Amino acid sequence: MRLALRVFRCTPGTAGGDGAHRWQAYEVEAGADTTVLDALVAIQREQDPTLAFRWACRVGMCGSCAMVVNGRERWACRMRVHDLGRVTLRVRPLYHFPVLRDLVVDMAPFNARLRAVDGAFRPRAGADSYALVPGGGAERRAIDVAIECIGCGMCLSACTMVAHDPRFPGPAALNRAFTLQRDSREGGAEERWPLLLDEDALTRCHGQGTCTDVCPMGLSPTDSILKLRRAAVRRAVGIPRGRRPREG
Repeated sequence: MRLALRVFRCTPGTAGGDGAHRWQAYEVEAGADTTVLDALVAIQREQDPTLAFRWACRVGMCGSCAMVVNGRERWACRMRVHDLGRVTLRVRPLYHFPVLRDLVVDMAPFNARLRAVDGAFRPRAGADSYALVPGGGAERRAIDVAIECIGCGMCLSACTMVAHDPRFPGPAALNRAFTLQRDSREGGAEERWPLLLDEDALTRCHGQGTCTDVCPMGLSPTDSILKLRRAAVRRAVGIPRGRRPREG
């Protein structure tokens, strides 16, 4: 079939740039297994070599081809155009990120949000140089559902609170903080709590779940945030981790 695309074009710093953008129309031949990335590669190779976008692995592992297709965050390499059910695609860069060129965004804000919650692992004092956490252990099972984030940025793009509050760390950073706070080897947990309990952090999330809806890895940052909130309450009232409050 003949596929029509309207692609976001922007080159900051050039005449008409500095935030100005346009939508450019293209057409390509598409088969049953053609992905959005395939279509963009065809445009770049056969029609317009100036079109800029990111991709690396092309097999749904690296997340570098994340973009917004027909209003929803998607990995371009995983999305078959046939499954979208339209003959026209509208492709734009992720929301809430500075655009470097066309579909390429600056990922610096993503890293800055990780730093805002001290998202680096810091071994506790006296910890062994090598600590084995059994894959089937309770501690590992508690964070298994949250550790496969690969930093594609789709959850930040989908989060309405990221757009509203620039100080909000966002779902990926808070998901990372959850995994660290539950790690017995982590030495910075207490120092991290003031960052998480800041008025622009945990309490800012409204629980809409848009981050969970678009995560290509099947993670739920929404659940991680809720678990951090419950841990914060237990910490405030002095209930040790792992012990549930008595009901009734």
